[in-house]
Amino acid sequence: MVIPLILSLKPQATVDHVKHIAQTGDGIYAVLRKYGLDKANCNLQYFYKINDIRDDKSLIKDQVYSLPILIYTYDGSSIRSTIGDNNMPLALSIQEYNDDMVTKGLKNKPYQSNKELWVPHSFLECDYPSISKPVLTEGKFPIFGPKYANIEPQDGKLADWVFYIVGGHGGPDPGAMAEIDGKTVSEDEYAYDIALRLTRNLIAHGATSYLITRDPNDGIRDEAILECDEDEYCYPKEKIPLKQIDRLRQRSRAINALYSKYKKQGKKQLAICIHIDSRSDDKRVDMFFYHHANSSKGKEVAQTLHATVKAKYDYYNPWRGYDGDVSSRDLFMLRETHPTTVYVELGNIQNPKDQDRFTMVSNRQAVADWFTDGLLKVK
Repeated sequence: MVIPLILSLKPQATVDHVKHIAQTGDGIYAVLRKYGLDKANCNLQYFYKINDIRDDKSLIKDQVYSLPILIYTYDGSSIRSTIGDNNMPLALSIQEYNDDMVTKGLKNKPYQSNKELWVPHSFLECDYPSISKPVLTEGKFPIFGPKYANIEPQDGKLADWVFYIVGGHGGPDPGAMAEIDGKTVSEDEYAYDIALRLTRNLIAHGATSYLITRDPNDGIRDEAILECDEDEYCYPKEKIPLKQIDRLRQRSRAINALYSKYKKQGKKQLAICIHIDSRSDDKRVDMFFYHHANSSKGKEVAQTLHATVKAKYDYYNPWRGYDGDVSSRDLFMLRETHPTTVYVELGNIQNPKDQDRFTMVSNRQAVADWFTDGLLKVK
């Protein structure tokens, strides 16, 4: 049981602690573990100090103990201004902690509603793992274009992940092509725009994300018809070759070099290849997903994305149905790329109804958002 005691204090002033009433069988370590405080030894030492007990003393049933969690009165503006520290990774870790406590039922309401912000002692005084994650601070990313260059972090939920987002084709190869209202459109432009939107979402959730196919000046575009060009290059800045096998080798090399770097850091890594199919114009194609037959993780990710997309269709268009599927293929990028890789086909560029999925800006953003929701579920 938690007894919240809130004091109206200025940032960095002395604040009170969250209280815990000891129950039968409670031990110090068990209580700290319950509140997510067991990973930092300084929390244990601080618990002894604020309760004026020795480390060999048992908890007494029904006695109230102070936990190594400081209570700040949320100022309604931001966590940083509330605690008097402009450290964005720290603020995101505190936000995650409070959300987790609410989810577990240990905190009655979110800090935004009851103005009670919980800050573990270790977050402020110790070298605690959760605040050392490479969560993005506010910054400007010109690759997304002037309108979308600034990214404000949402949380650090993907801070342990590295993503490689590959828009299909590019450079001298436009991929599948079609004509809409007398104008030529190409697969690579729409796949790239969705890749940009997805990458931007992932960064906002704290991920390290690499666009493997890149364009120096397109950025995210809010037009229905995206003009074709050939100035895309492969990360870090290599000219894209015309021959297909050379393109694929170039991309897998770029990803595999980064994979080796982040593998040493213990990062979770995932590559997403985004494509648009081309079939007869009377054939509608729902989004479908490929994984390599030997990749159980790839299958799991593909199924998670598939289930997420299906749930979205069931919610927003319950009368329509969704026929996308998941299957294995022995494609080069699935076979030769070292991180877990999933290949996505977004639809048929020749079909007028499928074209709405690409030409409508809101739909391109929705695809990126849905994929983001799916990736947030991957463990």
